[in-house]
Amino acid sequence: MAGPGSAPGSPGGAPGASGVPPVTPRPLDPIDRSIMRLLQADGRASIRSVAEQVHVSRANAYARINRLIDDGVIRGFTARVNHERAGQGASAYITLKIVQNSWRTVREQLRELPGAAHIALVSGDFDVLLLVHTPDNRTLRELVLTRLQAIPEVLSTRTLLVFEETDLLDAGPGPGPVGGPAALAEE
Repeated sequence: MAGPGSAPGSPGGAPGASGVPPVTPRPLDPIDRSIMRLLQADGRASIRSVAEQVHVSRANAYARINRLIDDGVIRGFTARVNHERAGQGASAYITLKIVQNSWRTVREQLRELPGAAHIALVSGDFDVLLLVHTPDNRTLRELVLTRLQAIPEVLSTRTLLVFEETDLLDAGPGPGPVGGPAALAEE
């Protein structure tokens, strides 16, 4: 299933997964990269604020942001959540070893797990890295022992509890400018 920002013809954004060659990405210049950094720090920043900070006109900033969205570079705008304050006090990275060539099947099953936040196919001593957020350790234990280990293609798991997280995208103290994607049409 292609999500927002997936390359045309490549389900789930996997390049060439459908046999269609991936779209060659358009090169990004320093202004595009600055816009991306600003929007990562504050997805609600207004076009005016972005334009002023990267020293381009509002029309230019608007066009660049829309191009980044249309090209699938910017996949969407979301809120960064403090999981503990949202009642998800237990977080863990779970490594999985899976049956060879079962990635797509396993990925679809992992997407359905409550609290699944990130899934990655990786190289190394394990095959999949899964980040989950759950209300407590009891719920986490049930997720691993009951849900994950019941997936036939999962050969083994290892759970790494997260004691503390640091969000590297934090913009610093206090809220940034307001506006965001809705402001694209307003300015």
